[in-house]
Amino acid sequence: MRRQVVVTGMGVVTPIGMGLENYWKSSVCGRSGVAEVTSFDVTEYPCRIAAEITPADFDISNYTENEDILRSGKSIQFAAAAARMAVSDSSLSTAVLNSTRTGISIGVTEELDDYIRHLSGPSFQSMCVEAGQRRRDMLKFAECARNAEHSRRDFLSTFPEYASAKIASIYGIRGPCLAVDSACAAGSQAIGDACRLIECGDADVMICGGTEALAGPTVLLVFSVLNAVSTNNDYPQSASRPFDAKRDGFVLGEGAGVLILESLEHARRREAKIYGEVIGVGAACDAYRVTDEPPDGRGAVQSMRSALQGAGLQPAEVDYINAHGTSTVMNDKVETLAIKAVFGEYAYRMPISSSKSMIGHLIAGAGAVELITCLLAMQNATIPPTINLEFPDADCDLDYVPNQARKAEVNVALSNSFGFGGQNISLLVKKTN
Repeated sequence: MRRQVVVTGMGVVTPIGMGLENYWKSSVCGRSGVAEVTSFDVTEYPCRIAAEITPADFDISNYTENEDILRSGKSIQFAAAAARMAVSDSSLSTAVLNSTRTGISIGVTEELDDYIRHLSGPSFQSMCVEAGQRRRDMLKFAECARNAEHSRRDFLSTFPEYASAKIASIYGIRGPCLAVDSACAAGSQAIGDACRLIECGDADVMICGGTEALAGPTVLLVFSVLNAVSTNNDYPQSASRPFDAKRDGFVLGEGAGVLILESLEHARRREAKIYGEVIGVGAACDAYRVTDEPPDGRGAVQSMRSALQGAGLQPAEVDYINAHGTSTVMNDKVETLAIKAVFGEYAYRMPISSSKSMIGHLIAGAGAVELITCLLAMQNATIPPTINLEFPDADCDLDYVPNQARKAEVNVALSNSFGFGGQNISLLVKKTN
């Protein structure tokens, strides 16, 4: 028998608020975190907007004194801060954290701009040149490496596995350690993998989620060339408009979400606070194009159906969907078709909303923050809105909770994440008594 898995702690770092309380207040109010990019010169860019987290909003020294984290890139810092919040929220003891029965699973993509910066930086180049010249003299090679310690450490922090490994070392976590790099589905996949480890008995506790800080010059340029991002530069706060007829692309966002998952018996044994239970994990691949979904949404359909089947639920038992809802023409249309295929006529009566309308697309961090949104909706009996939905699209004709939050009992919620490459992950959570 599969063990039941519950959520006992959560932490978020988002463009509209740090921590659960601030994030939830902003979500319910429909606050947009999108503005003109300030971290680099975007004068010549087709897209000049993003949902950035600025130094005025986030100071990593408020969350850790660890020197490696303080020197790391933003996505590592966001993950460390969200993990600190989640661990504190869960009241996990040091003994539990240090156990081989506690693991970690973080979804993250490589910080491409940091990677390029370190490769092109004079300190790292000097280290490589000197190392090459001295490759036959091991003592001198070691001396060279020691002199370049900071450069080497900074460079390693750009690798996707660094977030999981470093956070594990901070808390003494000695169980399974996973790094998931599957684009926009990474955060949700990391949570799903963590859930499976607990269900099958390989872990009792998992720290899991996703983090992202891709709003840099290289990535923004690449997405601009792909015509994937919005160019509504004059009105940034209304640029992310999922399911709206005038949507013209997604908006890059930054941030992280981390959850503490535990087996139900472990949580009850320590009398932990429980936010909800993860009851279904569905995964599927499109086997189509890297950047496009198949027109019939077959991967999205399969991931949602698998989550429902795993939970033993009928479609009409789902009270709310937090949609992938990117604000691209194709994604919103295909996700709508997929929801109709799975939920039938009930799809028209079920509230759906997209957090990306407010926080932009957090890529690897999106699924984790959006699952946390589902759990907060349960706790507060309120569904956050899809903001900027002003012009109905005939292809997107479901109830997307436009512009205003809605009071509603949410006992079961579904979170969708569909990534570049055709990865589709759907997570089902249920309110616990």
